[in-house]
Amino acid sequence: MRRWLALLSFLVLILVAIYAAWAARRVPDRLAGVPSGKTQVVDLTYALNDHLPAWPGDDHPFEATAKAGFEKDGYFTRRFCSLEHYGTHMDAPAHFIEGQATVDQIAAQRLIGPAVVVDIERKVAGDADYRLTRADLQAWERRWGKIPEGAIVLARTGWAARWPDARRYRNTDPAGLMHFPGFAVDAAEFLTKERKISGVGIDTLSVDFGPSKNFEVHRLTHAAGLYHLENLASMEKIPPKGAFLVAAPIKLEGGSGGAVRVFAILP
Repeated sequence: MRRWLALLSFLVLILVAIYAAWAARRVPDRLAGVPSGKTQVVDLTYALNDHLPAWPGDDHPFEATAKAGFEKDGYFTRRFCSLEHYGTHMDAPAHFIEGQATVDQIAAQRLIGPAVVVDIERKVAGDADYRLTRADLQAWERRWGKIPEGAIVLARTGWAARWPDARRYRNTDPAGLMHFPGFAVDAAEFLTKERKISGVGIDTLSVDFGPSKNFEVHRLTHAAGLYHLENLASMEKIPPKGAFLVAAPIKLEGGSGGAVRVFAILP
């Protein structure tokens, strides 16, 4: 009996060693190359300052004032005040749905995942109010495979070329209605009901298109626990599939959203 127990223990140790070696090999080479600079990392974030396009009606969206300087104090520090939804930022599910997670409550593991980049720039060129549809997502899947669980789905519209010109970025008509692309309701329904993704992102002011008045996409996706990444930069530098996304928002207690630093680690 003792001999059998000893043999069983030995086999367990071997299996543990094999699993550890297998797990180590699964660590992507691109992550191992990040510290050395051998792996390309694309920053999808605009720097915060006081002259970025803000949502209409948001007065004084950002302010930074010096509190100490080298000449007088020997060190440098500032105080800054910012709207939660300004610049490159994250919308927490609590933004539109009462009782959903605030930005500090989003699980850390959901802030990283495979990037799915759906390019609709050509369609937007002919229609500023174009919305990424379920059909666009299905066309992406026919070419690149099923959208993976935990993915962060990004709509690349080309609107970032208008940044930081607030007039062109908001694209407001004489009646005061903004015109820029976003996600369609059927796309939001597809992603929330049929794909277990973590979040969506876009290179415009909002995941809802400019003329929206009831923000249906916000309500649908937030109700399903998804977060949004808005005002993304440099999306043209990442491929449709294969990049690994890291979205690190300010951990603001009770926040409906907040500034976020977004990185794409390229394959």
